[in-house]
Amino acid sequence: MRARRGGESADVRLTARVLAAIQDLDADLRDGLAGRGAQSAARRLRRLLAAEAVVLADLDGRQVAAAGPPPEPAELRAVLDQTYEYGSPAHRPPWSAEPLVVAGELSGALVVRGAEGELAPLAALVARSLDHAALRRARSRIAQADLRTLRAQISPHFLHNALAVIGARIRTDPDRARTLLNDFADYLRYSFSAQGDYATVADELQAVQTYLELQRARFDDRMELTVRMAPEVLPVAIPFLVVQPLVENAVRHGLEPKPGPGAISVSGFAEGPLCVIEIEDDGVGMDPGFARSVLAGKGPPAKRVGLANVDQRLRAVYGPEYGLVIETAPGSGTKVQVRVPRFMRGVRAN
Repeated sequence: MRARRGGESADVRLTARVLAAIQDLDADLRDGLAGRGAQSAARRLRRLLAAEAVVLADLDGRQVAAAGPPPEPAELRAVLDQTYEYGSPAHRPPWSAEPLVVAGELSGALVVRGAEGELAPLAALVARSLDHAALRRARSRIAQADLRTLRAQISPHFLHNALAVIGARIRTDPDRARTLLNDFADYLRYSFSAQGDYATVADELQAVQTYLELQRARFDDRMELTVRMAPEVLPVAIPFLVVQPLVENAVRHGLEPKPGPGAISVSGFAEGPLCVIEIEDDGVGMDPGFARSVLAGKGPPAKRVGLANVDQRLRAVYGPEYGLVIETAPGSGTKVQVRVPRFMRGVRAN
């Protein structure tokens, strides 16, 4: 019985080592073979294989990273030619090579001298990490393209109305006009900021409050505003311009068509590992089926700008299980919920 428990303990330790190696390789190769972490990956692979030397080579046959004494260029070229020609393992003593196949395509090779372990499983781990890196880069490109689209379509309707409100108060209430003009400048500065792809919830909240102050002035202070944000979610990094477009959508399509006063609330809280942000209005609402079509990109362009754009960017950044959740019905207002991870490796607000 003791021997069995000891064997199980050894298996557990081995599993833990493998899982840790997977995570570390993902981190090392998050920028691909040409990234700055490739050298660290080579050293890690050398330790795992107890090898004399490890080389990571790209598809052009170039040595991108090495740990231990590297092969002569002619030796490397010979073993790589054999690997790349057949897309299969090669052995030209004292070097062995295993192809790195990413998304069905040959992308490079793991070249090793004097390894004690099998190359194939570790080559598969390297290829898996490179596949994850390519997916992250693709998601980032999609998110950046959608952000550029959103910035290009920031509502001219709002810009015109904000300037009209400020102009109308210049004579009747110059102090309020000056404050609103400063708010308008802050809104534009943030919306067209050259900062990176992420902002903190606190930054987004500040932009939202500025936007809502301008809208409240336009509604002659008949708009009731409620903002509640739990302190623990304020530093959470989220994609830039996520909350503000949803608030603009609530004002424009929920409250503007509603006669009389209206109310809008923005709240945020932690739910286990998630950051949850809710934007709710008591406006005209919409048919749930229509809301689903808007998220699918099939609704009117004016509505797609806010909801569909944000939903697509969230899914591109975090995966298909994330995105917007909409609760709505005609005459019953609308609640839009954003659920994102509170902690995401490698993501920082600028």
